This record gives sequence, structure tokens and C-alpha cells, in this order.
Amino acid sequence: MVSIDLNCDMGEGFGAYGIGNDDLVMPYITSANIACGFHASDPSTMLKTVKLAVRHGVAIGAHPSYPDLVGFGRRAMDATVDEISADVTYQIGALSAFCHREGVRLHHVKAHGALYNKAAESHSVAAAIAQAVKMADAELVMVCLSNSAMVSAAQEAGIPYVEEVFADRAYTRDGKLVPRSCEGAVLHDPALVAQRVLEMVIRKSVTTIDGAELPLKAQTICVHGDTPESFEMIKAIRCKLEANNVMLKAFER
Repeated sequence: MVSIDLNCDMGEGFGAYGIGNDDLVMPYITSANIACGFHASDPSTMLKTVKLAVRHGVAIGAHPSYPDLVGFGRRAMDATVDEISADVTYQIGALSAFCHREGVRLHHVKAHGALYNKAAESHSVAAAIAQAVKMADAELVMVCLSNSAMVSAAQEAGIPYVEEVFADRAYTRDGKLVPRSCEGAVLHDPALVAQRVLEMVIRKSVTTIDGAELPLKAQTICVHGDTPESFEMIKAIRCKLEANNVMLKAFER
């Protein structure tokens, strides 16, 4: 039977402010990427989200970003590779401590927002992230945009990795995510998204924003937690995959 991981970015509120539907979404996913305080979250939110993931048996990943709370980590920053490595190490360490407190191990690391997008095209940035992951814990899985510079960086670092596809984002012909500033970059129809995900898993390709077929390797599927329809999308995706004999389970560490 074909299996796939379904992940979501979680714990992205801050203090009294909430983003996403973590309590509703968590029972339907198999792994969670938890914000580590640089683009969103705070210690109490991190602990609460780790506890929620443990309660539902969901694999826990660190979701490091550029230090950009105001811009939600979606603004490019002129950071050196040494700064990126240090920032990623710091954020992994923070979430690892909460995991240790709750008696579980950190499972994976997935960069967020502008840092993820930069690593997808810049080998030096991807390598800085991969080395930070390796030095923190060589058994951690690095989540990489399919067919991107992240994949080769993880391979060179000798760390485990999985290739990720996005349920709710449009793709360009060269395998990049369409910038959020462009019309059609974010998808909102749960039924359409669910069918698209099934095709990604079964056909190993996706239709780009301009109608081309893009080959990709789907080992984990992401729905963004701050997409307004995230809960409906995740339910629709899970229903569609299970109806087509695709098993939902976290990728192995």
C-alpha cells in the first residue's frame, strides 16, 4: 500500500494572538512543524503545541525561520550562512528542550517561509541549514522542497531527508512555489486541492500555474496552517487519500 505523510505548520500564534486551527487540525495530520519563536510563537505556545502533538501521536518537527516576527518570516533577509546556521541551531535547540520535557524526541526540521524559499534555490543556504541539522542531531530528518537545492545539500551532509510538496500552493515550471504576491499562488478550494494531492502522490507530478506537467517526488504533503481553509483542506485530503488506498503515516526518522 502507498503511504504518505501529511504535515502542517503549527503553533504560529504569539501570546494572546492565535493563527490557524491547531486544536482542530492536529488529529488529522501525521507530522507537525512547530514555530520556534523567530517568525511566530513563544515559549508557552511552543509547549502547548508540543503537548497537543504528543496527545494525538503526531511527529514533531522544528520550523525555524529568519528572525522576523513582524513579517511572519516571509521577508527575505541579508543573513550570512554563519548567521543562518546559528539561528537554525538555536531554534532546533529550543524546540528540542520542550520535546525532552514531554518525553518525546524531535523528529524533523523544516525551514519556514523566506528561509525555505532561499534554501530551495541557494545551495550555500541549504548547506548551512543541513549542517545545523546534522550538528544538532544527525538523525533528524530534513524536509526539502522536491527537486530543490535542499535535496543535494542534505545528501552531501549525509543526513536523512524527505521531499515535500505543497497542497495549497501553485508551482512554476521550474519547480518553485509561485510567490504569494502573484494571483493564484495560494489555492483555496478543498475539493480541488484534495484531487491535486492525490495526483501528486499517484502520478508523481503536478500541473503548474501555466498548465505544464512538473515531475516531483512526494514524500510529505504540506498544508499551511494559516491558510483560511486549512482545516477543510486537510479533512478533504485525508478522505480522498484513504478512499484511494493511500495510508497516512509519518515518515520514518
